[in-house]
Amino acid sequence: MSSFKGNSINSDALTRLVKAIAVAVSATLAGCQSMDHSAQTTERASLKIAKRIPQDPLWLSQKPSPLPPQDVWERMRQGFKLQDGQNVNPRIEQQRLWFASNPSFLENAGERGSLYIHYIVERLEERNMPLELALLPAIESAYNPMAYSHANAVGLWQFIPSTGRYFNLRQTRAYDGRRDITASTLAALNYLNRLHDMFNGDWLLALAAYNAGEGTVSRAIERNEKLGLPTDYWNLPLPQETKDYVPKLLALSQVVLAPEAYGINLNPIANEPYFEMVEIKQSMDLSRVAALAEIDEDEMFQLNPAYKQRATTDGPQHLLVPTAKAQLLTASLSNLSSDQLVSLRPNKPVFDKVASTSPARLNRKYRVKSGDNLTLIAKANKVNVKDLQHWNKLSGNNLKAGQILVMQDTRKPSGRKPTQYKVQKGDSLYIVAKRFNVEMQHLKRWNPNSAKALKPGQMLTVSKPR
Repeated sequence: MSSFKGNSINSDALTRLVKAIAVAVSATLAGCQSMDHSAQTTERASLKIAKRIPQDPLWLSQKPSPLPPQDVWERMRQGFKLQDGQNVNPRIEQQRLWFASNPSFLENAGERGSLYIHYIVERLEERNMPLELALLPAIESAYNPMAYSHANAVGLWQFIPSTGRYFNLRQTRAYDGRRDITASTLAALNYLNRLHDMFNGDWLLALAAYNAGEGTVSRAIERNEKLGLPTDYWNLPLPQETKDYVPKLLALSQVVLAPEAYGINLNPIANEPYFEMVEIKQSMDLSRVAALAEIDEDEMFQLNPAYKQRATTDGPQHLLVPTAKAQLLTASLSNLSSDQLVSLRPNKPVFDKVASTSPARLNRKYRVKSGDNLTLIAKANKVNVKDLQHWNKLSGNNLKAGQILVMQDTRKPSGRKPTQYKVQKGDSLYIVAKRFNVEMQHLKRWNPNSAKALKPGQMLTVSKPR
């Protein structure tokens, strides 16, 4: 009996233990489920809050900046500002048709302007001005710094003498600031900015005033105001040249935007400075400086057209030279001795006339300077080296500073042929007339078939027998 009773008690205890374990396990599982549900709820709430808080996307700051254009034409297009609001306009379309029918105009102007366009674009960008204005010299001068108009306007930007002086472009016998690439560009941008302010920020009116003068445009505006008519550029009673002037620039800009569409081939122009400024401390002959720096002589003249006598006898004491040659020229100048520097100075072919027994023959004397040689002297005075040796009984080429050379000119009183000149790149009738000290009207009369735009290689008559 006692043995059965003990077993019964143990069985009851075991049953109670199993129930207790089951309850504990259930409670634990319930607690775990509650914790998982709470964690999920908290996570969802955190995501919702995160979505409501603006966060900076990190990838934006890591995006590479766009590369600058390699072609200055593309850089120019990106800065065009005058095309907005220009709907279909027959005056613009007429000019655009002309450019499309004459593709060589823009192609040739672009070739000439390749030396200067980058400099002009940079100056315009510095002032936040429309880059269409970089095409204004194409309209004004076809990008020829030697260009000369019937109104005596000169240079890339075609300044007349009075306006040039107003903007500090000095004009002397040896130097004309209106042809100075950098000085005239800065003066033109100053003038355009002034006109832009004068006409309340209207670039079209400013351009019209650049062509016709601010007085002409102001009077046209006043007239329309009195008549109750619109006072914008397109409705003003202006001279025909001015009516065509702004449409020309806008049409040319549109052609530059899509040259292929108009059958025009615009050669790329590197988006980098073409020239640098090199300081000089004395007067120099441009031809000799070009030889020293291994620069093409014509290119030297095209970069420094303000020196009318092709020597820095007046004007600013610096030269524009191709960027690739600037360091070479600077180093070469710094390494020259004083005597060698003297050799770079321009010759002054001033001669003492000596009485001669023959009326048809004149003897001239020239004093040799340090650095002179027979070739330079002969070239400067338009004589032959062998003749120079013969006249002075020279057996060789050696000269001494201070030595006197005699030169002879044989002049035939009659039957002399007209003097001919072969046109060089950048020449104009005005330049040739000045070079040979003849009147423009005479040059035109002697060359009736010559166009205003001369072509390299063309022969001109520059003097007639007397």
